[in-house]
Amino acid sequence: MEELLAWYGRVARDLPWRRTRDPYAILVSEVMLQQTQVARVIERYEAWLVRWPTADALAAATLAEVLTEWVGLGYNRRAKALWEAARIVSESGWPDDLTRLPGVGPYTAAAVGSFAFGRDALAVDTNARRVYSRWGFTPPTGSAALNQAVMELGATVCQAHVARCDACPIDDCASRGMAVVRAPRTPRVRFEDTDRFARGRVLAALAGREPWPDSLSAERRARAIDALVADGLVIREGAHTRLA
Repeated sequence: MEELLAWYGRVARDLPWRRTRDPYAILVSEVMLQQTQVARVIERYEAWLVRWPTADALAAATLAEVLTEWVGLGYNRRAKALWEAARIVSESGWPDDLTRLPGVGPYTAAAVGSFAFGRDALAVDTNARRVYSRWGFTPPTGSAALNQAVMELGATVCQAHVARCDACPIDDCASRGMAVVRAPRTPRVRFEDTDRFARGRVLAALAGREPWPDSLSAERRARAIDALVADGLVIREGAHTRLA
């Protein structure tokens, strides 16, 4: 893997979460990056850490404050899980088994363990899984440097839709020059027509970040509110609704 690590040393993007080993800051980045593009996350991540620089600071916030700050990142249950995890860490410290924290699955636990605590843990996100599949093997364990390098390779070179084998530092890849590249899928339903879009607009309005979405039908707004209540993000109080 020496050639991969040397390549990473030359081309690695300067991302703010790569400049720290603070487990809280790394957890924030990992949660924000779930299903959200890096370019969208950078500014929000930095603003978040200015407002809540520690797990203790986040734990002291209200859920409504956290949800309001999260508006625009999508998948708002992530914000609630991050807040709940911060409250556990603030009260009891970091558990040895990081999957005990809300919203932390095997990948996030491996990433935080590797990048913050220096554990030998293979962090396999979507990019890494694709790279290992094309290589034809998966290392039994991984250092922080290896994990970062593989993720970088998958994000910038060994991509799902464009496999740039000519720019890859791995000469003995089993799929070199033969990677099956998938055509981008055409969404069958516009995002604006999905329940997730409606939930996002309703929550943003309740947070005071957007006007009330009158363009949505009453049925869609009601369904969105029901879902937000079920997720514990919104509370009904008689005829009124507010952030939890």
